[in-house]
Amino acid sequence: MPVYYTQGEIPLKRHTIFRKPNGGLFAEELVSTEGFSSMYSLIYHCHPPTLVKSVGDSWSVAPEIATENRLRHTSLIGFNTPPEDDYLQSRKPVLVNSDLAISLAAPRLSMEDYFFKNSQADEIIFIHEGKGILKTGYGNIPFQYGDYLVVPRGTIYQLQFQNTDNRLFIIESYSPVRSPKRYRNEWGQLQEHAPYCERDIRKPESMQTFDEEGEFKVLIKKENRIYPYILGTHPFDFIGWDGYHYPWALSIYDFEPITGRLHMPPPVHQTFEAHNFVVCSFVPRKYDYHPMAIPAPYNHSNVDSDEVLYYVDGDFMSRKNVARGQITLHPAGIPHGPHPGTVEKAIGKEKTEELAVMIDPFRPLMLTKYALSIEDRDYYKSWLNDSL
Repeated sequence: MPVYYTQGEIPLKRHTIFRKPNGGLFAEELVSTEGFSSMYSLIYHCHPPTLVKSVGDSWSVAPEIATENRLRHTSLIGFNTPPEDDYLQSRKPVLVNSDLAISLAAPRLSMEDYFFKNSQADEIIFIHEGKGILKTGYGNIPFQYGDYLVVPRGTIYQLQFQNTDNRLFIIESYSPVRSPKRYRNEWGQLQEHAPYCERDIRKPESMQTFDEEGEFKVLIKKENRIYPYILGTHPFDFIGWDGYHYPWALSIYDFEPITGRLHMPPPVHQTFEAHNFVVCSFVPRKYDYHPMAIPAPYNHSNVDSDEVLYYVDGDFMSRKNVARGQITLHPAGIPHGPHPGTVEKAIGKEKTEELAVMIDPFRPLMLTKYALSIEDRDYYKSWLNDSL
């Protein structure tokens, strides 16, 4: 989604002499994606980004896949994930496949003594509770409740929280995260029918150059292992940069819902796309306005994809007893739909205040062992009425 953007100082032409005030050269770095054929940025550092003092022993953070094979609707009580001080340790994978990983996190503390770089995945960090600042060499992005933070792979970052009550819903994508192609014209501009536009995209600001030498710990994730690096210079030593590859933010409240006379299908809620999965936003909106409309969604079978819903806030017209932070997994192959009584209850209603994030993956998701520890194991029975 990002458009061309620049911060700080850059030379008039790329790959040309760019000197410091003392006569030395700034170090140019090309950060490219999909080889050299997709989006990229050019960064100008005070020091070469290759100055590594030491590399420690790595450790595995691979999710432990549950051995239980099953085909049934599943619910996870996300807020049963206990808070932990450290950001990385607090990240608990719950659903994974070869295209993405979905995690819950409840970190108490900011990242003060280390930096993090995910070199295997783009990250979408949804802020359910908490506020703070995403810090990168590209600049800073303040965040708060309802924000999506899109952090492209290879970005070194720190999260600074304002308090200790934080809840995050994290999607790791092994392919680039983009705005849906059907929203964009042939020049890449978001079209008039898109539910958000370039004005809604929040880009990094207030870039600060840290021209510092010393020892700086960067934890790098690659192939589900963490590699501790000690760099000899501050990773945020950018003097300037330009391009299309940088972190950005979008508030779920800036997603403008598409509504109609009759119930609209889930693709109208699509917010992001990647290879083999999409991310959708369900936001407060007017209900269908046909005089005979049934606002509640119809029963449906996901023949080609699983469906994951992360419940953020509000009253869900198709569900009973929904909790904040709850995750439901409706796997491909079996139908699901509104809970008993909710269809009749929805008739005549004019609006909904529901807020949720939905993921449709096109390869089956696997539960982790951690997910089983926060599961409501009777959820699949929740469609039974009193007579059964």
